[in-house]
Amino acid sequence: MYGRRLTSFPAPSGKNSMWLWTRAKNPLRVIYNFLLISFARYVPSLTLRIWLLRATGMRVAPNVGVGMLAMFDFFFPELITLEENCLIGYNATILCHEFLPEEYRIGPVVIGKNALISANTTVLAGVRVGPNTIVSAASLVNRDLPPNVLAGGVPARVIRRRMFPATGN
Repeated sequence: MYGRRLTSFPAPSGKNSMWLWTRAKNPLRVIYNFLLISFARYVPSLTLRIWLLRATGMRVAPNVGVGMLAMFDFFFPELITLEENCLIGYNATILCHEFLPEEYRIGPVVIGKNALISANTTVLAGVRVGPNTIVSAASLVNRDLPPNVLAGGVPARVIRRRMFPATGN
């Protein structure tokens, strides 16, 4: 589906998939993740924020910046990878699951090295944002974005390639 890496789980007949959430993940683990991620959204210390996110199982590389109110999937944070020196903007949302009427889907999300997810942007499950990519504010990333581009919009599209004087590309 549009280059997304998703695993699907069907819902029983007559019920939408949200009724399966306790089968998808242990409720105590969801509460634990929710509490840590919620606290991380408001804590002013970037060091503590990163520590709290790592405590949920997220893979957070060195020098990652996470803005205030950034929201991460609390069902499956262990499927999120933030590579070295990437930035997640104010009020951005990164999801690793989606509940649909007939099924639920989960998929890993990778934000590449030196990438920027700007404020109020949503990244959906199963997506990879390439290294050195900038996603403009208020965008919806519903498919993979290649490296070294500026992307934006709803849905996010490549606007132009980024030029790096040191490498000439």
